Formats: sequence, C-alpha cells, structure tokens
Amino acid sequence: MLPEQIGIAIALACFLGLGIFSFFRSAGPVSLVLVLLLTATAALLAGIVVRWERVGQGPFMTQFEVLLSNLFSLSLIYTLLIWRIDRIRPGIPVALWLFVMLSAWALLSRIEPVVLPPTFDHPWLWIHVITGKIFLAFCMTATTLAVVLLSQQLSGKQPLTVTARRHDPVVWRLMAVAFVFHSFMLIAGAVWAHDAWGRYWSWDPLETWSLLTWLSLAIVLHVRLTFRIPLALGWVLAITVFALAFLTFFGVPFGSQAPHKGVM
Repeated sequence: MLPEQIGIAIALACFLGLGIFSFFRSAGPVSLVLVLLLTATAALLAGIVVRWERVGQGPFMTQFEVLLSNLFSLSLIYTLLIWRIDRIRPGIPVALWLFVMLSAWALLSRIEPVVLPPTFDHPWLWIHVITGKIFLAFCMTATTLAVVLLSQQLSGKQPLTVTARRHDPVVWRLMAVAFVFHSFMLIAGAVWAHDAWGRYWSWDPLETWSLLTWLSLAIVLHVRLTFRIPLALGWVLAITVFALAFLTFFGVPFGSQAPHKGVM
C-alpha cells in the first residue's frame, strides 16, 4: 500500500468508526466528531502532499486523485461548518456514510498517475477547482440535513413541527451559497478554457453536465423562493440536485473518453 493510500485508509477508519457509532445512537459528542474528522482531514492532506511529491503534479487527473482531493475538501469544509453551525449537526451520520463510501471507492481505484496536460497548468484552473469543491461541500451539507429531515417525516418520527421548520431554512441558505460558488466555478472554467483552448465553451460532456447542475439548482432555488411548496418536496428537490452534482463530479469525468475537449 502506497503512502497516499495509507492516508485514505486512516481517514476511512475515522469515518467508519463514527459511522458505526452513529448507527446505534447519535453521532456522538461533537468534540469527538470534530477530533476524528480533523484526524481524517489531516490524513487526507498528508496523502495529497505525498502524492504530489511522488508524481510531481496536483491531484487533478485520475479517479483516485479526484476522489482523494474531494474527500479532503469535503471533510475540511464539513468539519468547519458543523463546528460553527449547530443546526446542521443532525446530518452528521449521513455525511459520515457518504465519506465511508468515497474512501472505499478511492482505495479500490487505480492509483497509476496520468500526465497532466499543459493546458492544466493555469491559475484559473485553481479558481475553477477550488470554487467547485466549495460548491460541492455546501451542497452536500444541505443534502445531509435534508435527508435526515425527510426520513424523520416519512417515518413519522418528525412531523412538520417547529423543529423541522427551524432546520429547513438552513438547507436553503446552504444551497444558496452553493449556487454562488457553482456560478464562480463556471465563470472561472470559461476563462480557463478560453486561455487554454481559445474558446469559452465547447459543450463537452463535463461542461454540459455542469451547466445542467447549475440550471437545476437555479430552478430549485427559484421554486423554493417563489412558491409555497411543501417542505418535504423541497428536501426531495435539494437531494436531487446533489445527486446530479455527484454524478457530474464523480461519474461524467470518468465515463467519457474526453470530459474536456481540450484534453483530447
């Protein structure tokens, strides 16, 4: 096992331990959750550093690298959010099991590096990637809370009470922040594409699915703000947007021979 895989394995142990604990009871004391999440985040950061030193380029190309870097950013941002916002903490068990799945997926991915194309050596790529990771983290955080609220209502444990209405606005504030960062991601990506390949937009698979994700989030936010839809329907829509975003980030890039036409 290579050092970067060891970092993921340590993170997986932290996520899995908390996930199992949360299966039998709550996610545990917040201090314990924060410590183990920070431990996992530090292990993932170490894995990125070791990987970068070993292959001589950033974690942008392979499925293993994308999973590793996104695990780090999701874990870091989520830890900061649950530290500062107590109303999103009910979603911790859902986030933990998502992290477990991503960690296991990364460990099962091929670890061989792929040479970074010259077009990827660009400062706007960093802005594009970072804003995309922030978008995904906020969208994921909103979705974990929406999943818990929806499951409680469907199971009859949590009817539409004051508690549910108190948590619902948090879901949409997080989704609104996610929309802002997704917009910046698209703008930065267009600027990068113009400098790298001489065109702002190519309608390649990744660009098309990113636009679909942005449009779906825009429509869902508009519906939520304009119409008096049931809370449960709003949570379903939020979950649907994250499912589309997840497919865009982790499915499309590796299901297409050329997710960005400039890479061909």
